Amino acid sequence: MQAKKRFSLIFACLILAIYFYLFFAIRKRDVRPGKLLVVNDELPSYFHSWEEEILDEPEIGPAAGLNQEKSSFFNKKCRMETCFDFARCRNSFKVYVYPEMDVEENEALSSKSVLYQKILDVISESRYYTSDPTEACLYIIAIDTLDRDTLSPDYVRNVPLKLQSLKYWNGGRNHLIFNLYSGSWPNYEEEDLGFDYGEAMLAKASISVSALRPNFDISIPLFPRSHPEKGGEPGYVKVNNFPATKKFLLAFKGKRYVHGIGSETRNSLYHLHNEKDIIMVTTCKHGKSWKHWKDERCDEDNVLYEKYDYSLLLQNSSFCLVPRGRRLGSFRFLEALQAGCIPVILSNGWSLPFNEVIDWNKAAIWADERLLLQVTEMVRSIPESKVFLLRQQTQILWEQYFSSIEKIVFTTFEIIRQRLPNKYFRDGLLWNSSPGALFAQINSSDALNSYPFNYDIFGITPESNFTAIIYSQMSSSLTVNSPIYRLLRSISRSQYVSEVIVVWCNDKVIPSQIRWPSFSRIPFTVVHSSGPLQRFRLYREIKTEAILSLDEDVVLTTDEIDFAFQVWLAFPQRIVGYPARSHYWDESKNSWGYTSKWTNDYSIVLTGAAFYHKYYDYLYTEWLSPLMLKTVEQTNNCEDILINFLVSHITKQSPIKVTQRKHYKEPSSSGVFSRSPWNDPDHFIQRQTCLNTFVALFGYMPLVRSSLRLDPMLFKDSVSNLRKKYRQIEVVNS
Repeated sequence: MQAKKRFSLIFACLILAIYFYLFFAIRKRDVRPGKLLVVNDELPSYFHSWEEEILDEPEIGPAAGLNQEKSSFFNKKCRMETCFDFARCRNSFKVYVYPEMDVEENEALSSKSVLYQKILDVISESRYYTSDPTEACLYIIAIDTLDRDTLSPDYVRNVPLKLQSLKYWNGGRNHLIFNLYSGSWPNYEEEDLGFDYGEAMLAKASISVSALRPNFDISIPLFPRSHPEKGGEPGYVKVNNFPATKKFLLAFKGKRYVHGIGSETRNSLYHLHNEKDIIMVTTCKHGKSWKHWKDERCDEDNVLYEKYDYSLLLQNSSFCLVPRGRRLGSFRFLEALQAGCIPVILSNGWSLPFNEVIDWNKAAIWADERLLLQVTEMVRSIPESKVFLLRQQTQILWEQYFSSIEKIVFTTFEIIRQRLPNKYFRDGLLWNSSPGALFAQINSSDALNSYPFNYDIFGITPESNFTAIIYSQMSSSLTVNSPIYRLLRSISRSQYVSEVIVVWCNDKVIPSQIRWPSFSRIPFTVVHSSGPLQRFRLYREIKTEAILSLDEDVVLTTDEIDFAFQVWLAFPQRIVGYPARSHYWDESKNSWGYTSKWTNDYSIVLTGAAFYHKYYDYLYTEWLSPLMLKTVEQTNNCEDILINFLVSHITKQSPIKVTQRKHYKEPSSSGVFSRSPWNDPDHFIQRQTCLNTFVALFGYMPLVRSSLRLDPMLFKDSVSNLRKKYRQIEVVNS
């Protein structure tokens, strides 16, 4: 009994000694005051690096004032609220691109790849660009950081020194760095850019969910050197026909890495191949030393690889496998999107491009690299109805955000701009539907009601009234016999007109109020303005959605105005009007031509007599490239062609021509039409030049030809004119 008590006492003393030892040992550790104490060296798997709480985290300053270890530590903590100066963006969202030469050192900052030069050119020609660094919200460096693989010929050295020489670097704050490749053989570590980017945001391809700093960095797609700078090729799916499944259910053709990172998945793809509806072909034949590393399957794989044409495989497959390469991202992703082949993502942890705003659940399928053999059964279980929706969404996303470098860069900018305080937050439905959020530019609470191309989505019906805007360059005196006087009287009789605005574009004094026709029930305003850029200016007097744009010498009856407005109410996203023109490809000149000849089709409706939505005025002045507007200003012409380019570019639809009229201009007493430039050959040459300039700036020809013409019911039918609603139209067209 005594022995038992002695052993119990000794055991209790031992426990107490261990407790005091641990307590005093830990207290003696040198711990930063106020820092959260973490005893374990390894954090649990669910504990992400950005969730660690630092109670005494100091205010982050320029990188020059931090050592390398601290700077790297704080990089992972960056958010818009901590590493971005919102004050710089208070007035506008402008982007400054550093010049190629450092003025102080008089030496080139770096050599640039063709791809990075495209990015800089796109920015410099855009509406975002400013040459004044003091008014910039965002800064883009002239140092090529796209390829940070040390084995690449495009790898730029001495980047840290170059960054510190930038006048506005400030530790990277408000700077955006583009990167497609990071890390090198053999580990390809994604965070290894070879320099400390401080507080700069990253627009990075192949970035993982764990490395991406939420609400700060942006995941962009991996795109090739050949990716178009502007415009871009359309998606391959023209019609979503039955059957939903194509010749092949699932396909992949690409490199196989025999060894190293990324080899595990691709080396196992042959297990899925059945040569029927599942096509998985790979090749070892890449790199200089592929024969040295080849395995027993390489020769067989190489033969099978040559059997299939890649482009045909893409277009004839319902699903396309997108396995990780050496890095998480792959060129196969954009290739599958364009082809309308639903991507099956086989890259665990990859943060898909622009996933902050794009709902990839509507366009892609995820698979687990660890469950490769289950991929086949997974895609077989997807119903045809969902296949249709997924395929349709691939085309929408490709067209709006990925088909050109310009769209990728602009999408990146718009995501950043959307994060700014007091900026309109575009709904996810706008981002994930056609024509996309890049055209949704209004910062207002009722912005959803301002996008004519989304009326169908939101079930919005246009207002049943319009504002008439007459563009006047009148050289003669205003009398009751003046064309503009008669035009105003026709407008005043319309039951749908809400207000009339005359834009006075000449040096003469505006006639007094008593000389104009009387408007008893509608507001009438004359504003003085000059220059072609004023034609589509969003005047504050405009209160309606619909705008009737008119030249002063247009001849239209009230019935013609009312009928055209009724057509516009059915198609508010398009331009609807009377005078039509067309474009054509001139083989002899290898350029686009412009014609006013009467043919069975057209692609332009002139805004000398046309309805359109007022939102296009906003896009015309705020969204279009300054180079396009400069072309209009210098030529004092072509503004009507440019707005047709704009609307067709957004809607991918043609304008609508209403009832044919041989002449829509007022002839003078001599029989010659008052607007002499229409009969001037130089006028058409100038418009052809504008046409080709706009094509170059858009990157493609957006105009869409149409042979549709809408006439009133019973138009030209052999019935009494009294039975027809728009009787005057029949008379003036007889």
